[in-house]
Amino acid sequence: MTGRPGTLADEAYRRLEEMIVTLELKPGELVSEAGLCASLGIGRTPIREALQKLQAEHLVVILPKRGAMIAEIHIEQHLLALEVRRALEQVVAARAARLSTEHHRARFIALAEQMELAAGRNNDREFLELDREFHALLTEAARNQFATAALGPLQALSRRYWYMHQRKHQDIVRSAALHAAVMRAVAAGDSRGAMEAIDALLAYADAVTREAVANEPEQTSYQRYYATSTTIPAVTGEPTR
Repeated sequence: MTGRPGTLADEAYRRLEEMIVTLELKPGELVSEAGLCASLGIGRTPIREALQKLQAEHLVVILPKRGAMIAEIHIEQHLLALEVRRALEQVVAARAARLSTEHHRARFIALAEQMELAAGRNNDREFLELDREFHALLTEAARNQFATAALGPLQALSRRYWYMHQRKHQDIVRSAALHAAVMRAVAAGDSRGAMEAIDALLAYADAVTREAVANEPEQTSYQRYYATSTTIPAVTGEPTR
């Protein structure tokens, strides 16, 4: 998007995505273009463009002539997103370690310290914002626009799931340490170390997710399967046991 309308559409997208991820707009909630225009102080066209982008990223469902509904959170979506992220982000981390500028490396070191401090204070909102900055910096340093486009929506799904579920089950201090290990490896120019560190981070997220699902009192059979399986079943139909 270009020009003033594009800038407003980007702003609308950023603000709505944050409201969805942090559950200010709750799963299943109905919203209208007029209501969003009034609350955000942004015109209808940028709001409409932002909603279309959010629908493409599985965060809203547009309802013709009714507005939009904030998408429900599905455990299977989160685990599928983690599976793809685990493959792509190893490539991104390795490239970032090779291609980071001195500015990037200094920012990674500072960001690692900030994330560990936020975790020590148990400040989950600050941690979530630093996580967003970490991923943005990583993809920027990797200089691969295709990876950036692919990972953005997946990371938004993961942040929303984390905010709703994993922050209750995840050790935020351990998570911060795993993030910091990635950033310090990238800052040191250690491609292999960065790949191993980000794989460990996402393996931990996967394990915490499965543990959280296994402990939920009510689950669908599909959720039970994901809590115990290490493989992804077919997209359609119930998994076999």
